[in-house]
Amino acid sequence: MKQTIAVLRKELGSYFGSPMAFLFVGAFLIVTLFTFFWVEAFFARGIADVRPLFRWTPVLLIFLVAALTMRQWSEEQQRGTLELLLTMPVRTLQLVLGKFLAVMILVAFALALTAPLPITVSRLGDLDWGPVIGGYLAALLLAGAYAAIGLFLSSRTDNQIVALLLTMVVGGLFYLIGSRPVTDFAGPLGNTFRLLGTGSRFASIERGVIDLRDLAYYGSLIVGFLALNVLSVDARRWSRGPQAAQLRRSETLSILLVLANALALNLWLTPIRSVRFDITENREYSLSPVTKQLLAGLREPLLLRAYISERTHPLLAPLGPQLADLLEEYEIAGGGKVTAEVVDPQKDPEIEREATQIYGIQPTPFQVSGRYETAVVNSYFDVLVRYGDQSETLSFRDLIEIEARRDGTVDVRLRNPEYDLTRAIKKVVYGFQSLDAVLAALSRPVSLRLIVTPETLPEPLQEAPETIRKVAQEFADRSGGKLQFEVVDPTANGAPLTQEALLENYAIRPIAASLFSDRTYYLYLLLDDGEQPRVFYPPADLSEATVRTALESALKRLSPDF
Repeated sequence: MKQTIAVLRKELGSYFGSPMAFLFVGAFLIVTLFTFFWVEAFFARGIADVRPLFRWTPVLLIFLVAALTMRQWSEEQQRGTLELLLTMPVRTLQLVLGKFLAVMILVAFALALTAPLPITVSRLGDLDWGPVIGGYLAALLLAGAYAAIGLFLSSRTDNQIVALLLTMVVGGLFYLIGSRPVTDFAGPLGNTFRLLGTGSRFASIERGVIDLRDLAYYGSLIVGFLALNVLSVDARRWSRGPQAAQLRRSETLSILLVLANALALNLWLTPIRSVRFDITENREYSLSPVTKQLLAGLREPLLLRAYISERTHPLLAPLGPQLADLLEEYEIAGGGKVTAEVVDPQKDPEIEREATQIYGIQPTPFQVSGRYETAVVNSYFDVLVRYGDQSETLSFRDLIEIEARRDGTVDVRLRNPEYDLTRAIKKVVYGFQSLDAVLAALSRPVSLRLIVTPETLPEPLQEAPETIRKVAQEFADRSGGKLQFEVVDPTANGAPLTQEALLENYAIRPIAASLFSDRTYYLYLLLDDGEQPRVFYPPADLSEATVRTALESALKRLSPDF
């Protein structure tokens, strides 16, 4: 222990004995403050939290720790003092720990200098200290992993610039492998990549949720790379002759055993999701046992997608991150069966078209008052829950609760998000029956006819036939010949069903286009299995989702199995 402290003092003296430490720490603080106030626009957000302080920390720490570790062993080799260190009565492990602790103390000093930010924010509003504590803990753990990586790579070269670049590359790879673009691109391997990424693990702790698996992950990285560092430095003592072969073999096997145990510990802890500590003030990320049981029983992939606009009412802005964090808890509890994502439809026309036409999600108008003007902003604050062919949407009115205060202001908050989400999930899970199962259960061939007069349709219904045709043709293609679909215009010459036949056989009458107009039109769906024909008018919301649901319901009524 004394030798480790001696090495620690020597390294700290070399840091603070020159302007190097102050330059590194000063640069870190300047960039941190710039991202907090300028990039993340803290004052414009109107939210009393310091989450933006830690948003860029995983990237900033790569550069800071790489700069601090690049000289630790490379300089010793370059100056020729490494041989002197190895001949002293100090174990290699003590040398490695001394240098590692020196780097960590300097990083902790840099992070401590940012403490006035959360203290000031707590004076400005009601700050939840749980994410603050989690953020600093995550930053220290991440810095420890990067420091261990940097020390090992520094021991492999006598060039400080090479050590710096290698640490940045390796640290960047560990960060990128768990990022959302990589995990989405990886498909089935996405969850595995997320477990390997330092950034994704950092985000979990930074929210205020301390998971034993995350602690074990960072601990394994630190121990594993420190063990490799010991092996790398110790190898310089060994003779290359046959006399030292046994020593080389035993020490190498010892290090490999440490790495194997670290890997086995993480694999063993991967399915254990119950050892988690929610240190937020209101335990915002603690799912109930009912929710966990429901997610554990999923057999198909479940999609939770939040449509949240960046430009929205100021009172709604703080609720977007809360909802996004809760969705992430569902994704973690789902064990790979749940995909949670947050999108801004107003930034992607394709996503907005899908939300509007397929799921019937519409933006909500909000009145926003500025210093010089008052404007109306159309923004999204909705959640889509999709399981198989079943979908459910939670709108702004389902998620938000508004309460008037005595001072004339209003309190806007999430009403009961876990209850609303779990209820929607339960509804789609128990309502799910695969389309193939419904079609396979049909006991006889079924004909589906769209009775429509395109020329006389009112303007709001002009796109309805195409939507119905698209969904119905999809059903027919998947039925294996059990479902035949056709479009019939009863006013056309030679139509298989005339207006008189429709009235006499199915009691289908033309619909008046308006109250005082003599213009009429047809828009019906006729489902006939040869025994009991069913006529139904398409749903009022003529989106693909509602048309699909209506057709499935009608087909289920024809099948004896449903």
